[in-house]
Amino acid sequence: MGLEAHAFKVFAHLKASGGWPRLDTVVAQIVMTSDPTNVQPSPHLSIAIFAWNEEDSIGGTLQSLLQQSLFGELSSRQLRCDVICVANGCTDRTAAVAQQVFDATHGSHPFRNAWTGRAFNIPERGKLNAWNQFVHRLSAPDTRYFFMMDADIMIHRTQTMWNMLGTLENDAEASIAVDVPRKDISFKQRQSMGERLSMAASRMTLAADGQLCGQLYCIRAEIARKIYMPRSLSACEDGLIKTLVCTDFLEHAALPSRIRVAPNAEHTFEAYTAPASILKNQKRQIIGQTMIHVLVDQYLKTLPAKDRADLRVFIQNKDETDPDWFKRLIAQHLARTRHCWALYPDLLRNRFNRLKKLSPIQRVLCYPAALAASCAALAASYLAYRSLKRGSTDYWPKARRLGFAQNSAVNARSPGVGDPHPPARVMPAPATIPQP
Repeated sequence: MGLEAHAFKVFAHLKASGGWPRLDTVVAQIVMTSDPTNVQPSPHLSIAIFAWNEEDSIGGTLQSLLQQSLFGELSSRQLRCDVICVANGCTDRTAAVAQQVFDATHGSHPFRNAWTGRAFNIPERGKLNAWNQFVHRLSAPDTRYFFMMDADIMIHRTQTMWNMLGTLENDAEASIAVDVPRKDISFKQRQSMGERLSMAASRMTLAADGQLCGQLYCIRAEIARKIYMPRSLSACEDGLIKTLVCTDFLEHAALPSRIRVAPNAEHTFEAYTAPASILKNQKRQIIGQTMIHVLVDQYLKTLPAKDRADLRVFIQNKDETDPDWFKRLIAQHLARTRHCWALYPDLLRNRFNRLKKLSPIQRVLCYPAALAASCAALAASYLAYRSLKRGSTDYWPKARRLGFAQNSAVNARSPGVGDPHPPARVMPAPATIPQP
């Protein structure tokens, strides 16, 4: 007896287990048919967009993503990918706007056969929990590569993601491919003194080997699935990933070659320029780096070999059986730490250490930025020290920004070298999207 085509709506609910909130509601429509051509192959890669209250920016981010040449290349190879917006702890319409952009764009997209778009709501706030949910629950088991990206960036070179994927496919030694992050102020013809200092700080950061920016990177799925983010870790997940990946999960000294920079690949993010915003971001970073220092240097490296053999399972079991284990380690570290600038090694010196990677002329030009950054770090370390002393690890500031749409320099950027296509014009989240 032949089968007829039927359409079903499926509602999936994931409940809390072991103290971890899961997805609240997922709605999908599935068409079942006897036509074997209707069966979708497993995705070659999955793209996660992590979003927290990004209703105003998620539309522009998705527009720049969906104009990537990656989708045309996948289509030509008869491959496909999942694009998944993981909204976490949002109090606005981030997930709804993302799903509406997917629905409105997919039907007219020239390579719609190469991708599907879905938006998920996770009740608990926190990018690291969202990271765990995407890697271990939401992504297809057979996916070979993951793209991880934030919801407040723009990918202004259309070849960026294709070049990142190609870097991993062609380099067996690499586990992660990254692009070059560019601050929006870098496109301004005239920069203020503060903006020039900010750009100099970026040059120092990019000069270091094996840099991993959590805003956008591509990682082999088999590597990502070996990682589990501790529940109490609130920031600097890229630092943890970098350490584990470059040491092959603490088996040896770091190998920066595990992280490769893709050619002709860049994304843009909005720089912090207001002093209060800079200080808040520095405080968050110092809290996160302190926690990474405690977790990796003082704890994971001292574990017996049998526990380090599968860190994902070990950390996940610790979270489920003893939810406060990590916070106790941090409290013990704070009890031994007398000064705020000693929260982790080289807290104040690392800016000057980065100068060593620059040419003599660049060292002179960047020295004021290193000095200013160290002063900001000292002030932020005091604030971080006080918060950690009080047992507060979940510090998630939402710094006020102007928005990409306010910066004409970003909107008027020119194509990068090796990019044959004009860049996507950065737009705010479409105001014409109908309210649900």
